[in-house]
Amino acid sequence: MMKTAIMVDGAFFIRRAKHIFGALDPDQLANRLSRYACKHAEQKGVPMYESLYRIFFYDCPPLQKKMQHPLTKKTIDYSKSDRTNWRRALHDVLRRTPKVALRLGTLDDMNCSWTISNDKIKKLCSNKIQISDLTEDDVTLNVKQKGVDMRIGLDIASMSYKQQVQRIVLISGDSDFVPAAKLARREGIEFTLDPMWAPIKQDLQEHIDRLKSVFPKPAPKAES
Repeated sequence: MMKTAIMVDGAFFIRRAKHIFGALDPDQLANRLSRYACKHAEQKGVPMYESLYRIFFYDCPPLQKKMQHPLTKKTIDYSKSDRTNWRRALHDVLRRTPKVALRLGTLDDMNCSWTISNDKIKKLCSNKIQISDLTEDDVTLNVKQKGVDMRIGLDIASMSYKQQVQRIVLISGDSDFVPAAKLARREGIEFTLDPMWAPIKQDLQEHIDRLKSVFPKPAPKAES
């Protein structure tokens, strides 16, 4: 029997799940995560509670500060936003879900930056639109996570050295995890990457044992 640990890059998973499933409430999303992720641990004749070591979900607490929108000059209290309430509720559901461990990093809320989508920037540069044509939703706040990748890497290393599992499945698409994947394989761990049908860079594919997406393939319209 192979023990399988499933590691989920939370921000990546939430973004891809929206492409695949559309908008879901926290309970629905947590249920989909457990149901589909567990497919990686399935073994013929072995109960799931024995083959699944744990699902580790890595994320950050939502933003808790007030910011002034650069376009509308409106003060936004992110601690009370719908997005914050949704993220907080998701974390609460995951804490209560059997065989799930929630690992939280921090947000770099001191270095937030406002961004405009590439599509809008191209139109601005080509004079197809003007600044006055932008709406509030066109300018979004970009906040970087801290400590998430480090926690994933440390857990991969720890489980590999201690031989707590025989298989690690990473749900992500980030090439930053190449060193951790290489370490796990050197220790004899089978390493599977599930990018949820997102394209990945060649250097990441070179250092894994299997590339397998167990989630439903998103429709072309959802991908666009």
